Amino acid sequence: MNEIYTEFENWLDNLLENNDMPDETLAFCFNLYEESSEDSVYSVQLVACDKFDKNDSDWACEEVWSSEEDIFCIELSDEQDRDWKSAQALIKSWVQEYMKICDTLSAKPVAIGFIDGELEYIKYEDRYLN
Repeated sequence: MNEIYTEFENWLDNLLENNDMPDETLAFCFNLYEESSEDSVYSVQLVACDKFDKNDSDWACEEVWSSEEDIFCIELSDEQDRDWKSAQALIKSWVQEYMKICDTLSAKPVAIGFIDGELEYIKYEDRYLN
């Protein structure tokens, strides 16, 4: 893995090791934001939710914990693929890699998506449906 993934991993480690996730957490969502389309800058926020319904993405708005302003930023201006789809695919691949070593995330449904956009499920199991 590259240096930027290591920074992402350290960011997640810090969040998950230094914050107690509420007992009612049923799912996690990585909220993505486009900070600057011109400069291809994107940010990531992690939220824990007490609702989950694969057929209704509003569950991701039911936050019981959020990284709030502790966000991870990435600039893709040097990359060939710099659009939001490429940013989401890259960050999704990082989350998938991180989930191989993190029980906290791998034990729950996990989704990723841009605010006001469609969610993409990284991990989902029927038993988590409400």
